[in-house]
Amino acid sequence: MKNVLVIGGSYFVGRVFVEELLQRSECSIHVVNRGNRPLKLEGVNEIVCDRHDAAKLARVVPPLEWDAVVDFCAYSPDDIPTVLQSLQGRVQRYIYISTATVHQNSLVLPMTEDTPVLTTAPPGPAGDYAYKKRLGELRLKGLCEPSGITYVCLRPSFIYGKYNYAPRESYFFGLMARGEPVVLPALPQALFSTVSVWDVARICIACLWSEAVRNNSYIVSAGELLSYDRLVKTLEEIASIKLKVSRQPVRVIEVRGIPLPFPLSEHLVYSGKRLQQALGYEYLPFAEGMRRTYEWFVKSTPHAPA
Repeated sequence: MKNVLVIGGSYFVGRVFVEELLQRSECSIHVVNRGNRPLKLEGVNEIVCDRHDAAKLARVVPPLEWDAVVDFCAYSPDDIPTVLQSLQGRVQRYIYISTATVHQNSLVLPMTEDTPVLTTAPPGPAGDYAYKKRLGELRLKGLCEPSGITYVCLRPSFIYGKYNYAPRESYFFGLMARGEPVVLPALPQALFSTVSVWDVARICIACLWSEAVRNNSYIVSAGELLSYDRLVKTLEEIASIKLKVSRQPVRVIEVRGIPLPFPLSEHLVYSGKRLQQALGYEYLPFAEGMRRTYEWFVKSTPHAPA
């Protein structure tokens, strides 16, 4: 039985990861979080603790040999040593969920692992978030390599899927449910990359034991290029409806404060091929992933159209 310690795991990606991992009988799953959203899943040992409380963390986490730690909620480089020190070196592998935005924006597309990474924080909250994730990667490498702990940094692009608390696909689902028109950027539109929450969860599981990915960082992103028009067409197909679309110049959208969740004018395209080839993994087609997401939304949202 392999011991897996999950940091976070009650929200979006972490929750799906735990659900997927539960289907594998060879793992003993332990989840550490603040207990705000209990999982209440049979076979999961839930440990209520703030990850920043190093003393309590050392007391409440079982003194096991951890085959893997999967960290979904490290937002500062200082979050990582707290965990490693509390576990007193009893860790074989550390999987850190980072973000594709640790890469600098580039005109050479798609962006890959060879695209330069951030060396300073770009302006704004998103830039600060990305830079701290990059610093977290560096801290993880610096702590793991001297200790003989293997690590994997995963850098997802835009993630969609069930339990998503970010107003991305749910923004459009809400407009659909209310029968409201959809405002989109005028043509030509920016292209962007996404990845489903199921892909991220399953890739995390594949990385738990794979020697092919040890001590490396990878972009996690499906290969399909999306635009706002393609997104809306997919939504129309899966919901069997026709949306009323109004295309507006980007400057009008910005002035009106319309909360479109994806890039308005600049492409944001990533390649997840390197990890795909290392693991022999096939990404879920976007239409199928969005169909699953919409079905979950309808079942879980009061007054959503069936």
